[in-house]
Amino acid sequence: MADLAPLLERIASLLKNRSADPGKPLVTEMEDTLTDGYARALQLEAERLRLERRIGALARSVTGREQADELRGLAGRLRDIDLELDGLRGQLGALQRHLEEVRAA
Repeated sequence: MADLAPLLERIASLLKNRSADPGKPLVTEMEDTLTDGYARALQLEAERLRLERRIGALARSVTGREQADELRGLAGRLRDIDLELDGLRGQLGALQRHLEEVRAA
């Protein structure tokens, strides 16, 4: 999975430019960034679903240390994805609200 940092930096930059002239290029950049962000959120949700399925299958058949270690690793990755999704959704929501404000101005 791609690193979220560049996307989050783009969002932060757009949110910082609240006093900038809300011209068409800025609106287009916000829309493009939202599209990229929602696509990334969908990728994370798909990865989350795959992990949940693997955890379920593994939990039903854990017989040794290797499987227990894998289960712990998968649970950790699931927790990380949840944190990434929460942060991304929060930033996307803020950018969506900002875009709506710019369009209303």
